[in-house]
Amino acid sequence: MTELKIKKPKWSGLGVRFVSAVALLLVCLAPFYFGGWLWAVLVGLFGGRMIFEWVRMSDHSPNLTAYLAPMFGLLAGVIYTVQKDAALASMAIVVTGIAVSGIQFVRSSDNKNTRVGWAVLGVLYIIIPTLLMIGMRGNAVGFNTVGFQRLLFIIACVIGADVGAYFGGSIFGGAKLAPKLSPNKTWSGFFAGQLLAVILGVIIGGSVGIGAIAGAALALPIAILSVLGDLFESGIKRKLDVKDTGGLMPGHGGLLDRVDSLMAAIIGAAVFLSLFPGIWPA
Repeated sequence: MTELKIKKPKWSGLGVRFVSAVALLLVCLAPFYFGGWLWAVLVGLFGGRMIFEWVRMSDHSPNLTAYLAPMFGLLAGVIYTVQKDAALASMAIVVTGIAVSGIQFVRSSDNKNTRVGWAVLGVLYIIIPTLLMIGMRGNAVGFNTVGFQRLLFIIACVIGADVGAYFGGSIFGGAKLAPKLSPNKTWSGFFAGQLLAVILGVIIGGSVGIGAIAGAALALPIAILSVLGDLFESGIKRKLDVKDTGGLMPGHGGLLDRVDSLMAAIIGAAVFLSLFPGIWPA
């Protein structure tokens, strides 16, 4: 007797994902507008949550110091970033990396290099984009500030790449993008996501005064990096045999699952704007 497989509807989880995304947006709205310490506290809390998820995922027997050491480093980095002291913020990252590697080396009886590697990677992977998100937003209040507009542009492009890929892949299907890392991603979804991100980049670029061409030129690498960031985290979870980093956001998994694309994009955008400052003058 042949067993019938019940096929799930294409967008069966869309409602839950949408509600979770809207809830996250509402939490971020006021801090994002005001910037400064209000934004820094919120992003810092998000960073702390992601550190918690990372340690729980990568360390099979974590103790209290495994959580506290990177969180204290994050706290120091947040304070220095709001104070616009890039040198001390960078030093906080370096010291934190040394501290967590030392803690893991001392407490591990076997696989010392592996444990140290995962701990240091977590510091770099989480703290650097968290501080960049705070520093890029800055302390100025309002919609017309460069920090607000830059970060809004990056977030919009990341969301565009994600939404376009979700619907494009669901509608057109086809060849898989990276079946070993993320079996649900398709090339059709990838190109649909890139297209939507560039369209949003053109619209927002024209609205904030950098121009449609500059908006498109900046949106494309951001969108590509957002996909690579998602695949990178998928590869880590596959390596660690973990499905989700947590259950904080229904339909998405953990917070790290939700913002992995943004973390890669924010680093890439910061580098891109540093190399080509004329594309969006501060």
